Formats: sequence, C-alpha cells, structure tokens
Amino acid sequence: MVSKSQDCSIWVGSETGILKGVSLTKKQAFNFCEMSCLSRDQEVCVLGWGDQQESEVLVGCANGVVKTFSTEKGIFTESRECGDHSQGKFTGLAVTDSALVTCVESGLLKVWKEGSTDTAEINAGSGVCRMRQNKSQRSRVATGGKENPLKVWDLERPDKPVFTAKNVKNDWLDLRVPIWVRDMAFIPDSDKIVTCTGHHQVRIYDPSSPQRRPVLEVQFGEYPLTALSLPASGDSVVVGNTQGQLAILDLRKGLVRGCLKGLAGGVRGLECHPTLPLVASCGLDRFLRVHNVKDHNLQHKVYLKSRLNCMLLSSSCLENTGDDLSGDVEEVKQEGGDEEDEVWDAMETVMEKTKKRANEEPEAGGTETEATKKRKVAKK
Repeated sequence: MVSKSQDCSIWVGSETGILKGVSLTKKQAFNFCEMSCLSRDQEVCVLGWGDQQESEVLVGCANGVVKTFSTEKGIFTESRECGDHSQGKFTGLAVTDSALVTCVESGLLKVWKEGSTDTAEINAGSGVCRMRQNKSQRSRVATGGKENPLKVWDLERPDKPVFTAKNVKNDWLDLRVPIWVRDMAFIPDSDKIVTCTGHHQVRIYDPSSPQRRPVLEVQFGEYPLTALSLPASGDSVVVGNTQGQLAILDLRKGLVRGCLKGLAGGVRGLECHPTLPLVASCGLDRFLRVHNVKDHNLQHKVYLKSRLNCMLLSSSCLENTGDDLSGDVEEVKQEGGDEEDEVWDAMETVMEKTKKRANEEPEAGGTETEATKKRKVAKK
C-alpha cells in the first residue's frame, strides 16, 4: 500500500510547526504532525533533504531540534538536539557524506559527524540570515547576513573562509553602503555565487577572480528581497521580496525578464525545479504557488491554512508531464485539519439582535411610541 507521503512532491514548513506535503498530481495536501502537541517552539524554520535519494526530509525547528521525516514510511523516524534556542533559529541545514551541518542566527555553524559525539564549530559571525550548500561541492557552504558579508567555507578546512566578499564602494554621497545578505545560491558549472540583499540588490560574486567585490549588480523594486532560486536554464535567477513580488532577472545582462503575479504576501520560500521550467513559492499569504518560468503563467495554487516559512521541491515533481505545462490554474484541496480551524470550530456562535437608532424617524403612516416622544422632549 502506498502511503500519502510517497505521493507528495512538495514539502512545506509552517510557523505553527506543521510539516505539510502537497501532491500536485492527486491535487491534495496533507499534514504530517501530531496536532495535540503543537506549539510555537516547534516552528519549522528550514527544510533540507537528508539524502540524495530524497527519501528523508530534515526539519529544523525553532527550539533547536532537527527531526528526520521518512517520505517512504510517512512518519518521523529521528529527533536530535542540534542547537539552543538562545542562539537563534536555524538558518540552514545541509548534509555531507558523513555529517549533518547546521547554522543558527548567532553565526554558530556546527558539523555533526555521524556516529560521533564530537562536533566541529565555526564562527560565521553574528546576524546570519542564510546558509546554503554547494550541491556540486558538498563540503562547501556559504553564509551571510546583516552586517555579515558573504563567506564561503570549506568544511574540511574550517579554520578560515576560503572567500570573503568585500563591501561595495561608497554611494554617491560618499556614505558606506550597509550589508544585508538575505539569501544566496551557487551557480552550477561555475565558481560564481549570486546573492540577494535586504536593500533590493542582486549581486554576483566570482571567488575564482582576484576581485572580491561583486562582478554584477542589479536592483529590483524598492523593498527587501527575501529569497532567490536558480531555474534549470542557469542564465537567470528568480527573486522574491517582502511585498509578494516575484521577478526573473537575467544574470548575463542584468535586466528584468518579467514578473510572476498572483502573490499577496511576503515571500519566504522559493525553489526552482532542477530540470523543468517551474518555480514554487510560499509565504505569508498561506498559499503555495507553482509558476511556469517561460510563459510566467500560474500552474498550481494551494491554500495551506498556516503562514509558511520554507519549502522543498522534489526532483520528481511533475516529471511525467513532459514539456506540456500549459493549462488552467489547478486548485488543490488540503486533507487533515489545522489547529486554527479547530479553535474556530469550537467557538459558540453568538446571535445579536440589531437595534434601531435612537433618532430614527417612524415609518410613513406609523405612530410614535411613548419612548420616542420622551426622547424628543428631552432633546428640546
């Protein structure tokens, strides 16, 4: 018998601590959690694949616990303490051949070796907003944050970063430009890294060159950028901001190719399909959306009831559809309850009678009541 989790192609984490699985082929969404023990301490901050076969999902919670969810069994199989809530929330999870890598907001990056109690620690600097792994070189990760420039670390030589970005030149008023790296990604088949900032800039760095400043900078909109992802084509980047705006930027010419519409809240999770021209996004408006990067059309729209923080897109998502990705928007229904709905359902309905205004005139042909006459006398 095939479990519900095996049908899911997109995994989403919410503020309420719920791990949600979405099956676009069956047009259903499922909750994988125990509703009775949910709390804000279990808020899902980051998600990551536990192995290259995508049979395990790593769930990083706000209380410092990393849970392992089996997509084959449909249950949580492991839970381990990997942090202290006083150090901040998780900003990234990664897996190497023999270790689990975690990073928190305070900049404490830890390498948890399998079968050993010893952990290697790296101080990446305070205010880290994101940690990302290089998929082609899994021993390398990048970090960055508020007043914390982009850094690339080699976990096999963790003494110092192999690359540290240099801040851009002062602006036209000769004032220092503040640093605020919100997200980053390694560009495939190159040494370059693309970042987005809280000051609506997209920058490309090339660690292989002697220049430590960005080799390309593009600005989009006026609001902080929160997430980015690289489409399968590799020559563009999709970025999202706090106002729910999604844009596709050309990495070669630095131009805006187009915008993806339909969002109504800040973007928190963004991921492109590794082979198909699809991008999935989620955020504060509680919807999961899948757009086509080529024609910019909305393909799927899923209401998931909770405010969403992060997501994982399976490589097998819609892989049997081929190149035919056109069609009307598909609404996906959710299976299973949500703690917010349970609260509202438990409330009693209060019926309140409407009262006429005190100064309301009687209808034509009607008679005045004694109370109405007394009010008129009092006013005089």
